[in-house]
Amino acid sequence: MTVTRRGFQLGLLASGALLPALADAFDGDPVHADPATDEILRRVDPELRAGALMILSRPLPSPLTPAAVRTMRQKAPAAAPPLPPPAAAVERRIVPGANGAPPVPVTVIGARPGGPPCPAVLHIHGGGMILGRVADTIVASQRLAAALDCVVVEVDYRLSPETPFPGPVEDCYSALAWLYDNAAALGVDRTRIAIMGESAGGGLAAMLAIAARDRRKIPVCYQVLIYPMLDDRTGSTRRVPPFIGRVGWNEAGNRFGWSSFLGRPAGAARVPYGAVPARVEDLAGLPPAFIGVGAIDLFVDEDIAYAARLVRAGVPTQLHVTPAAYHGFDFIAPQSRVATEFAAAWKSALRAAFTTRF
Repeated sequence: MTVTRRGFQLGLLASGALLPALADAFDGDPVHADPATDEILRRVDPELRAGALMILSRPLPSPLTPAAVRTMRQKAPAAAPPLPPPAAAVERRIVPGANGAPPVPVTVIGARPGGPPCPAVLHIHGGGMILGRVADTIVASQRLAAALDCVVVEVDYRLSPETPFPGPVEDCYSALAWLYDNAAALGVDRTRIAIMGESAGGGLAAMLAIAARDRRKIPVCYQVLIYPMLDDRTGSTRRVPPFIGRVGWNEAGNRFGWSSFLGRPAGAARVPYGAVPARVEDLAGLPPAFIGVGAIDLFVDEDIAYAARLVRAGVPTQLHVTPAAYHGFDFIAPQSRVATEFAAAWKSALRAAFTTRF
């Protein structure tokens, strides 16, 4: 399986593991595994091993600090430009923030004012709560808009540690409220608005679904949570088996990301309500959900547990666990069999949600 430099960069952005080394050109030379790496790769799907080797060759800074995070942001590789017409048009907008918060930049993809109302997806990028940017998700969202004949709105939420909870969630809610209030002008059917995110974006989408349910102003028809970051206790007060979370986002990164987002140590006895989806007791009344994760992803246990709790709460839920797949595998090797099956599963679920009412 061929892994492109661009795919590798986007995969690390999605998984929250963007490194300063990515500023250097990847020359394509093979990376030779040592015995410890061989043991990790033994558990990885053969088509995903080349990507795993590249990720392992560029570990997160240790220790991970706010200064290191700033350096990673500054050295992020240039984003790919949007696809030209006839791909969905890309328009950047600024929407009001909540309760005196700063305005929120959003990117609208595929708006069709005056046309028949279509579904919409509010998409939230990943990055461990500390990294990531909308610019790296535009092309994928243009393709999603074409594949599902929908409008996609990307949220440029504020990152942590500069902005801890509830700031990032309120940014996402402000974008959702703007999409809902301006649905007619965008050519959107306000009864068919879904929310979606990967990694930290999946965690924020889960938080947003909870906030929307609690506030009872905006109906969300579906939530697509791709290897979502749901539980601050993973890697802090709850350790994972040694073969899980070794490729991509790891326990140390998770502790730092959650601590930055919560403004307190990850795994603390108490957290603010709504800040950690796995700690919200009542999940009844949430939108139907798709949850997808790899079997050796750091988040596999927490994602399976959250899916089970949704089922017990009466929420229609589809869970997809990909064997031998690590965090961000679908970005790293999008043409692999497991990645194409994974993408087909969540797209099928989302397509059904736009045409079916539970």
